[in-house]
Amino acid sequence: MDETTGYRILVTGSADGLGRLAAETLLAQGHDVVVHARNARRAEALRPMVHRGAQLVVADFAERDDVLGLASQLADDAPLDAVIHNAGIWSGPAVMPVNIVAPYLLTALLPAPRRLVYLSSGSHYSGRPVLDGVDWQGRTAGSYGDSKLYVTALAAAAARLRPGVLSNAVDPGWVPTRMGGAGAPDNLELGHRTQEWLVTSDDPQALTSGDYWYHQERQQPHAAALDVGFQDRLLATLAEETGTTLG
Repeated sequence: MDETTGYRILVTGSADGLGRLAAETLLAQGHDVVVHARNARRAEALRPMVHRGAQLVVADFAERDDVLGLASQLADDAPLDAVIHNAGIWSGPAVMPVNIVAPYLLTALLPAPRRLVYLSSGSHYSGRPVLDGVDWQGRTAGSYGDSKLYVTALAAAAARLRPGVLSNAVDPGWVPTRMGGAGAPDNLELGHRTQEWLVTSDDPQALTSGDYWYHQERQQPHAAALDVGFQDRLLATLAEETGTTLG
């Protein structure tokens, strides 16, 4: 780690909510932060961080060409030390494109950062380990629980296939963000602390891979997320869908 700039960290979906809080904290700690918004209007909220040194990237994760363009842009830029795959939506046709296809493509296409964190959810326990008939292109509404099961399995698969990379999934809890709602009962501060810890800390607890975390405590995820057969089927399906293989 460069003692002057710290780690170079991409935080997707950082215009508000947990992504913004994580990006703000990492920037204040002296890290080189790449912040992301889905369009120019949303990017305006990130101008204060840009003025403090953050790099801004814009891409709509519901649009596959935008994701591919972002991957190309970042691959040509300074190498990333870590990525927090935070961007996500709760409902609507773009659930699968945003919640699983985009992080899959970025994982496959970016020169491998040393640390990867994928935002999961307690809702992944209601997800179904079924891949037939899934609308990956977002023409119809997708299941949030399914998408979070898939991304939890992706985190575990990346840990298995890339032994030199620390890859973990995090349940941030049901916290009071725009997506979670004002009445959400969980702790907002704890909701972003685990992600920051996993991408920066030299604590031996944080230097592990293939785990599922909730407030800096390991939890047991849905059994399918750790099933190598399901992981391989998911990766094969996404590779066929996108024309991009995660090696």
